[in-house]
Amino acid sequence: VQLQACGGGLVQAGGSLRLSCAASERTFSAYAMGWFRQAPGKEREFVAAIRWSGDRTYYRDSVKGRFTISRDNAKHTVYLQMNSPKPEDTAVYYCAAGTPILSTMPLSNAYPYWGQGTQVTVSS
Repeated sequence: VQLQACGGGLVQAGGSLRLSCAASERTFSAYAMGWFRQAPGKEREFVAAIRWSGDRTYYRDSVKGRFTISRDNAKHTVYLQMNSPKPEDTAVYYCAAGTPILSTMPLSNAYPYWGQGTQVTVSS
């Protein structure tokens, strides 16, 4: 599965931004999708994930209530709506595809397929 992330850029704190990640294959609907991020000098961390069916979503605590992950299986695309971003959300954001079980949803090694990353910079 090839993934192409886009939508990053510079946004003011309190604004909004939507990231998109398009997959190359119809089998997209068989995969759970995740968003991860990596800030300079820090390890990659989990942001959000969504089951293949779209009926369950998972978030890291610091983005709950601000970010929303969703997917459109007909368009082979997953989204991350970022509302009220904060400067600490600044990072390169990556989308990933895999078949993790519930307990491994937040783990990067549960996702074998990764997009190239898109930079998000939140100014204060």
